[in-house]
Amino acid sequence: MRNEAVAGSFYPEDRKALNSFIENSLKEAKVDANAVKSAYAFVAPHAGYIYSGKTAAYTYKAISLNSRLNEIETVIVIGPNHTGFGRAISVSLDDWRTPIEIARNDRAFSKALADASGSISIDESAHRLEHSVEVQLPFAQSVLPNRKFTFVCMGDQGLDYSRALSEAILKAEAETSRKIAVIASSDFDHYESAEIARKKDTKLLNAISRLDSASFNKLIDELNDSACGYGPITVAMLYALGKGAGRGVLLDYSNSGDAMGDYSSVVAYASLAFV
Repeated sequence: MRNEAVAGSFYPEDRKALNSFIENSLKEAKVDANAVKSAYAFVAPHAGYIYSGKTAAYTYKAISLNSRLNEIETVIVIGPNHTGFGRAISVSLDDWRTPIEIARNDRAFSKALADASGSISIDESAHRLEHSVEVQLPFAQSVLPNRKFTFVCMGDQGLDYSRALSEAILKAEAETSRKIAVIASSDFDHYESAEIARKKDTKLLNAISRLDSASFNKLIDELNDSACGYGPITVAMLYALGKGAGRGVLLDYSNSGDAMGDYSSVVAYASLAFV
């Protein structure tokens, strides 16, 4: 069992308070059902809920409107590695506890994913203190109750690793015959003014809207944009392309200044669906 590492700091550890925040945020998120009903993969931010939770709710509102909602059996959550522990791509085989309930691991899929590429390892150390996957789970559990999960942490977010992981997901999906949804966990530009962050992120989001993973990764370097989960976003794009998606849809964009009132140095957040 992997116990909560950031409950009480990134999100409420009290179940009633957590459920109330999620319920109210989902209610406030306005998403066009027709625009997202065919989505295969999604992006949600992973900061503290007080900063990014309202934007994350747009992602999960979109999932709740998906035409395949009742078919989805397994949720693949991919986050970047902030701690430095673990391997290049680390898959957990643990169940994960949250204040909502225990998120059960789809071990058959997780093992199939690890076996699908030499770039992927079964490794719990990368996950033990990492928040990027954990903060997605209360929202995911609320919108997709009684589903199983596969938890993935990317220590190396290079394009080659992103391609390997997306191909492995498609391979494991075919081998296990699972109906899956892919959620990439990422914030966008960090610690610049809201104006500069938006200018940089807009260029990234334009590449994402075209599902142009090569340009997106090139822009990360050229702009020095500090979107921390660019690897997971790339995996989600490539997976969606493999399923027949044609574009990325921006559902919401915000920054930490909206919560704090200080726009001089922000962290930016985006909610996206790939349809």
